[in-house]
Amino acid sequence: MGQEVVLFHSVLGLRPAVGVFADRLRAAGHIVHTPDILDGQVFDSLEDGGRMRDEIGIQQLMRRAHTAIADFPPEIVLAGFSMGASVAELLAAWRPGTRAAILMHGAFAPATFGIAAWPSVPVQIHYANGDRDVDVEQVMALQTAVQASGARVDVFGYEGGGHLFEDAEFEGHNAASAELMCGRVLTFLGELAG
Repeated sequence: MGQEVVLFHSVLGLRPAVGVFADRLRAAGHIVHTPDILDGQVFDSLEDGGRMRDEIGIQQLMRRAHTAIADFPPEIVLAGFSMGASVAELLAAWRPGTRAAILMHGAFAPATFGIAAWPSVPVQIHYANGDRDVDVEQVMALQTAVQASGARVDVFGYEGGGHLFEDAEFEGHNAASAELMCGRVLTFLGELAG
C-alpha cells in the first residue's frame, strides 16, 4: 500500500526537480502532494530565494504550510528539501498522527524550535557531506532526539554533490547521489507500509 506524502520545496520554489522527485514516488504507488508556499515564485540562487523567504517571514510560510495540509488525513508523511525539510520537521513535531518525516538537505535540533521532546515519529535525513548549508551538529541532535523517543531514525551523508544535489538544473547536482537518495526514500516509504 502506498503512502500519502506531502513534499515541500526549498527556497528555490516549486522547481521542475520537485515534480521529478514527486513523480518518482508516484510511480512507486505513493500519493504525493507538492504545495507551493512561495506563491509561484521560483529562483535560480539560494541567496535570491533566501531573501524572499525572509521577506515573507517564517511564521507566514508556516501558516501557508499548515493551510496546505489542513484537509489531509493525519497519517501523512511529511517531506521536504532544505527549507522544506524545516517545514516538514516542524509539522511532524506538532501534528499528531504524522507517519514519518523525510528531511533532505538539512535538519534542526528540536530545541531550536522550542520542541522539548520528539513525538516518536520516524525520521529519515539526507545531506551532502561538506554542505556548508547543513549544520551536522543540528542533524545529530535531531537524530539523538528521535532515538530517545523510540522511533526509527536513518541518517545518510552523500559524498557526491552539493546542496540540493537532486536538482538537475542547479549547481552541485550529482546524479548518483540523487538516485541513491531517491532509492532510500522509496525503501523507507515501503517499509512504513509494512
